Amino acid sequence: MVGQGVLRECLIDPDVESVLAVVRSPLGRLQGKEKKVREIIHSDFTDFSALEGQWRGYDACFFCLGVSSFGMSEKDYTHVTKDCTLAAADPLSRLNPNMTFIYVSGAGTDSSERGRVMWARVKGETENRLLRLPFKGVYMFRPGLIQPLHGIKSKTALYRLIYLFMGPFIPLLTALFPKTVTTTEQVGRAMILIAKHGTQKRLLENQDINAL
Repeated sequence: MVGQGVLRECLIDPDVESVLAVVRSPLGRLQGKEKKVREIIHSDFTDFSALEGQWRGYDACFFCLGVSSFGMSEKDYTHVTKDCTLAAADPLSRLNPNMTFIYVSGAGTDSSERGRVMWARVKGETENRLLRLPFKGVYMFRPGLIQPLHGIKSKTALYRLIYLFMGPFIPLLTALFPKTVTTTEQVGRAMILIAKHGTQKRLLENQDINAL
């Protein structure tokens, strides 16, 4: 869902010249913007070695892959959350040292890696590893509740059900708790702004994302 939102903002931003989308399934129609996007369908997100020759020369990576930890063991969640992320980030940092890397983490992530909440520990470990890589800039986005806009929908059935139920209440939640709610549009715009100009904070909570 976040990836769809970020891609939309990249497509309509005149300063974004081109996008390389590495995906597991076809993107489908892109509202007439197909010429701006080059799509690579790749099945093994733990090994990107076959793509390294096509990864040079990019200014930014917006890494939006993620899954819910619900019903997952720590081993399986770590595989998707940390192993897949580093499988992409490690070669990118070597091939593009002037790149800005932005990782979609989550509110409540545990930077100490010692807390009781499994997903928060794994996210924290992933963040810490990324922050040590030799990119020009590395930033962690920690959004809270994300409202999907412009027809964007989550591919996770559980999330779609939650958003269907919560949809009418999101404006009220935004009014009552503005620091905890953002949108797919705000996340995408914030990523592009940081790729252009950077920012002093490396860990961006929900209110930081909305303020950009």
